[in-house]
Amino acid sequence: MKYLLRTLLVLAIAAVAAGFACYHVSSAPELHAAVRKGDAMAWLRTDFNLDDRQFAEIKKLHEAYAPSCEEHCRLIQEAARARDALQARGGSDPAAVAAAERTLQELRLTCETAIAAHVRKVAALMSPDQGARYLALVLPKIADFDHQVAPDLKLESRHQH
Repeated sequence: MKYLLRTLLVLAIAAVAAGFACYHVSSAPELHAAVRKGDAMAWLRTDFNLDDRQFAEIKKLHEAYAPSCEEHCRLIQEAARARDALQARGGSDPAAVAAAERTLQELRLTCETAIAAHVRKVAALMSPDQGARYLALVLPKIADFDHQVAPDLKLESRHQH
């Protein structure tokens, strides 16, 4: 029994050491560093194996799209405040509240359509396999955007544009 416990302990230590070693050997330090820093562009470059040309073009696309995204978010925030103000008055004019809600939903749709087009342009600059993986990762998240702040590329929180 004494040897059985020692053997199990040695095996457990060996398994933990092997797992630790495999993780560090197979992981990409650049990817982990990008995530720790919250640098989405570095994450994008590393995780999707972008070469210098692809990265420069994608960065240019992001910079060109940012003002449009900021404007969409500003309009959405204004529309939400207008709708909320109407609702706060007790919803005395249901037609006005409904119109404000329609306006808000139309602005959200405009934003989500624009960002989906942007994401597809980014994916088109990647290799076909990496572009497909990027689309599968990013497109489903578009409907969850909360439109509360200007675009950021921080990874520590979900996108809040």
